[in-house]
Amino acid sequence: MKRAITSDNVSGADNQQERLAYGQWIVGFTDGEGCFTISIIKNKTTRFGIQIFPEFVITQGAKSILALKKIQKFFKCGSIVLNKRYDNHNEHLYRYCVRSVTELSTVIIPFFSKNKLQTNKKNDFLIFKKVVSLMVRKKHLAEKGKEKILVLASRMNRKKKRI
Repeated sequence: MKRAITSDNVSGADNQQERLAYGQWIVGFTDGEGCFTISIIKNKTTRFGIQIFPEFVITQGAKSILALKKIQKFFKCGSIVLNKRYDNHNEHLYRYCVRSVTELSTVIIPFFSKNKLQTNKKNDFLIFKKVVSLMVRKKHLAEKGKEKILVLASRMNRKKKRI
């Protein structure tokens, strides 16, 4: 007698198709509402007086928080943070954020390397990927590595000045 085997494992054909479609939705969502950024924050307690924070973020109004929860569940990492607004908007913002270099390098970067962004954000992603790779290899802890990261970060997100 054969038994039906059910599983939450996404390796079955149906689950692979569903995961692929969901992945494409996440890519589109990120193209529209997400960003890859390298924040440079002054911090006198660090070796070079700055801290380097790579971050993947998707922002939504409170009415769309369920979309962020679905994305967080898909990636199985990151956090959702409330950003209260006191301007003329009627709802607060929520940010899905992944800041852990480990999670960025093992979850987020492999996903977007496989599932290509369609907008100019792909250029920011490629730079982001280089910076995270440098940080995984601890290059940001040396002057030369820090300088390389600062140059790379200055080419991202409309070429903002970083420090």
